[in-house]
Amino acid sequence: MKKLRDIMRPDFLFTVQRDAMVTDAVRLMAERNVGIVIVLDGSRLVGVLSEVMTMGVIVAEPDDDYQSAIRQMDDANIRHLLVVRDGRMLSMVSIRDLIRVDIHDKSEELRYLREYLYQVPPDIAVRHAAA
Repeated sequence: MKKLRDIMRPDFLFTVQRDAMVTDAVRLMAERNVGIVIVLDGSRLVGVLSEVMTMGVIVAEPDDDYQSAIRQMDDANIRHLLVVRDGRMLSMVSIRDLIRVDIHDKSEELRYLREYLYQVPPDIAVRHAAA
């Protein structure tokens, strides 16, 4: 099962320092066409700014599997999940990133099941060809 470390994108993390002006964060969001900016105090996570800054942010570890991340995001009704290790920001994943992986995994599972269901065992194929 894929882990968040396999899904997260290093170029998806946009940050401002806690003492930055809100206009700086809004400008960054507009320039990068993103809806969320991470707010740091030095290198420590203090919140996220989307329309308003949110404190008590829901986070995950890079070794968490993507399905538990989807459940966590659904339970919290959020679209972005911060990935941290030892309190340090590593990246962020969106529900879109996780759904894309889930669809791919489900497609692979369906392909495998189809192959299994419709596979003709070798001994039957040989008997059929000989008849």
